[in-house]
Amino acid sequence: MSANPMPSSSLLADLAAIVGEAHVLTSEADRDFYAMDVYNQLKVPLAVVQPGTIGELQKVVRTATGSGVAVVPRGGGASYTDGYLPTVTNSILLDTGRLNRIVELNDGDMYVTVEPGITWNDLWQALKAKGLRTTFWGPFSGIKATVGGSMSQNSASLGSGNYGVSADAVLAFEIVLANGEILKTGSRAAANGAPFFRWYGPDLTGLFTGDAGALGVKARITLKLIKNPPFFGSASFGFEDFESMSRGMAAAAREGVTADNFGLDPKLQQGQLSSTDAGDAIGAAWAVAKTSRNPVEAGFKLLKMAAAGKRFLAGHNYSAHYTVEGVCQAEVNAKLALVRQAMAGVGTETANTIPTVIRAMPFIPLYPILGPKGERWVPQHGILPFSKMPEFHRSLQKLYADNAERMRKAKVDKGTMYMTINTHAFLYEPVFYWEDNRTAFHKRFLPEEYLKMLPEYPENLEGRALVRELRQKIAELFAAAGAVHMQVGKSYPYMVGRDPEAARLLRELKKSVDPQNLMNPGALQL
Repeated sequence: MSANPMPSSSLLADLAAIVGEAHVLTSEADRDFYAMDVYNQLKVPLAVVQPGTIGELQKVVRTATGSGVAVVPRGGGASYTDGYLPTVTNSILLDTGRLNRIVELNDGDMYVTVEPGITWNDLWQALKAKGLRTTFWGPFSGIKATVGGSMSQNSASLGSGNYGVSADAVLAFEIVLANGEILKTGSRAAANGAPFFRWYGPDLTGLFTGDAGALGVKARITLKLIKNPPFFGSASFGFEDFESMSRGMAAAAREGVTADNFGLDPKLQQGQLSSTDAGDAIGAAWAVAKTSRNPVEAGFKLLKMAAAGKRFLAGHNYSAHYTVEGVCQAEVNAKLALVRQAMAGVGTETANTIPTVIRAMPFIPLYPILGPKGERWVPQHGILPFSKMPEFHRSLQKLYADNAERMRKAKVDKGTMYMTINTHAFLYEPVFYWEDNRTAFHKRFLPEEYLKMLPEYPENLEGRALVRELRQKIAELFAAAGAVHMQVGKSYPYMVGRDPEAARLLRELKKSVDPQNLMNPGALQL
């Protein structure tokens, strides 16, 4: 960083002249909130700056870095790995929420270009009206999660069964570099080029996926489009143990027919059921009715949901839930038959209530950033090949068993969510719940009326410290199993153990595009 940074008052005045005084947030409450994620806080920045155009974004970055001040981009705020948390106080946090427009929707060449601050829900709604969709179409947190945030952190959920993660949906970027200039990738970078194709020579687009803003700020993002499949179906399965569930999920993934999928362990199953109230049920029923092709289909689905009630997973310790898509009902039926075949002998089919509701309401309010009883919550994850899953699972269960008494005394509980990605990867996501006081993030991020319904707890430093310790040990177990991660941010040890030539290339790339290390310093351990 510059040895002689501009005094903050002068810098803030210059930034206000670019974006307007209302969009330079300097109050302690604002800076404190924006510098938190679901789990953590590192340093509080000088200000939160909210550019409203790409031109403003360029000027903000150029002004800040020219003054020796770090720039840390932030999307929707639902992260948990320190990705957008400043590591130095001499920084501005760049809130992309005003950069939320669809720049170009080209249904002839089948791509859409958006600004980074648009949410997945808003993009999905706009495309759905035209019978279109992106391949990967968002994480479950898409009511808040932004396209830019997902590209910077990577994410998996909706569409991941068939199409992979968020990075797999990208065709091209326009990146604001540390000097304020724009770098274009893919076919967008060609003379007279449109952003319709990604792989034109070396894949520069891929360099900026999952970088957490360490290499630049995403100004425009172009995603591939498909026609929104008009038919879909779902199926759910219960299992006695993890081994049965994981074998079934791996077998189903290899068929290459599932659009969306996820598995739940006993804790998360219980949470899923206990969190359902009358309001949720009415909302779900209405959403199911709206997404059905006709009244007969809607009635049939609602009758099945009503009959299942909260009993549909009774007697099953683990569960897995699937959605398939097709151009006709026959294709849907054929794909469901393959999923059922994969589950034969390991799982028992149950009522498909959960995937039906999720397909109807894919982007739910982010109430689960607190536990069902108001506990603090934080997930962790790793992505493994199918062959490495059993060994990792055994290691993790031993860690839990060795710490069971400590967890009980510190009021720490655990659960796990699972997912397969395309035909070749298994996402294993442990989550922790512990009784502790709420942060400023929880109080501002969640609706007050919802918070009033939940118990509040006193500060629990013992529980907090134990969760931190266990997360570190789980990260080590993931590393020993050769796992990889999305949302690398600053909490996963990305550079530890990295191939020396790969590490050298990454460091050289960082120096080339950000010689002063002012673009989200610390991200990716760069």
